[in-house]
Amino acid sequence: MAANVRAYEDLERERFKEQGCFTPTSIDQVTVEESVNELFETFFKLVQIDPEAPALLRERHISFLKKCLTHLSVAYECLDSSRPWLCYWILHSLELLDEQLQPRELSKIVQFLARCQSPEGGFGGGPGQYPHLAPTYAAVNSLCIIGTEEAYKVINREKLREFLWSVRSSDGAFHMHVGGEVDIRGLYCALDVARLTNIFSDDLFDLSAEWIIGCQTYEGGFSGVPGMEAHGGYAFCGLAALSLLGRESLCDIKALLRWNVNRQMRFEGGFQGRTNKLVDGCYSFWQGGAFPLIHRILSQKDGSVVKLDHWLFHQEALQEYLLVCCQSSSGGLLDKPHKPRDVYHTCYGLSGLSVAQHFSSQEGSTTCIVGNPNNELAPLHPVYNIGFEAVMNAQGYFQGLGPLPPQASSSADALSDAEPHASS
Repeated sequence: MAANVRAYEDLERERFKEQGCFTPTSIDQVTVEESVNELFETFFKLVQIDPEAPALLRERHISFLKKCLTHLSVAYECLDSSRPWLCYWILHSLELLDEQLQPRELSKIVQFLARCQSPEGGFGGGPGQYPHLAPTYAAVNSLCIIGTEEAYKVINREKLREFLWSVRSSDGAFHMHVGGEVDIRGLYCALDVARLTNIFSDDLFDLSAEWIIGCQTYEGGFSGVPGMEAHGGYAFCGLAALSLLGRESLCDIKALLRWNVNRQMRFEGGFQGRTNKLVDGCYSFWQGGAFPLIHRILSQKDGSVVKLDHWLFHQEALQEYLLVCCQSSSGGLLDKPHKPRDVYHTCYGLSGLSVAQHFSSQEGSTTCIVGNPNNELAPLHPVYNIGFEAVMNAQGYFQGLGPLPPQASSSADALSDAEPHASS
């Protein structure tokens, strides 16, 4: 279904008004709106003569992503300990763009990720690095996107389970690595890989839902740990983790909805990550991706919600921001105008665009495509942020292997108090 763009005259009324009270954040907000407005002015003139504007620069994005698989600029040097993330961001972006890599290319990625797997279980940020929940999530998701038997067989489920036990805390939280920091990301990453690979158990995640609820703040969002500020990335991780646990009913869903809808910027159309912050393309998914989960929870509590034919945010406005303001003319997506492109913002910008294009409920699915009909991306599974088919295939494969035999001892909580590894 083609979607109508907003009227420029209406947008002007949504501009930020300082009302004589100037602060550093208000000045930054006005500056960003000016850069966005320059692009919107051109776009709203173009759409009068080209009803299929804006266009997704699909081929340029594909070319950029494929080049990044083998050649990265020096700006990525700081991500040497996040190399499975680079694989995930690129593979998932190509998945959304319906671009298939050659079997030989996929096999090379599988072999690289195999070298990132630690003998202790889990995956490190690169070959020979200590295991860490974040690259473990990225590596397992990447292997599931690839979806070949070679990819699935890389994952050592027994050792992966041992690693998860080694970073589990007795209160249900998870350390990012042995002796490392605890936050809500770790718990979500652990649940993601446990569910995909069929190593989930109730005792492994005992008290985890209760720990997550302790992270919901007075604003309604979730913080990284109890007592901190609500943040879009943490809020997604908290809600997705509760969904993976089947314990969504524990959270204050209406407070979360109120907080989430207020993170969409009225003029720009994109999302901010926290109260009083600037728009950022990556929150198109971290905030936008929470709405399918919120919708499902509300529909279980209130049958009237399921009768909607759209998510509870302005889907067209988000698409306008991403397509008009966040596409690099040479391929790749970015945070906001005048920022550099990178594979991280490409991945989460495209993920948010996919969510904004595809609505589904018990009554069926609809599309909402701003601009050219060819802008449509592949739909994604909002809990895992990989394709639906990739999730179904992976779960089918690992369920076919059957559950793992019980561990000799599941008193591994003590391992979470072990001395931390030296820095890699």
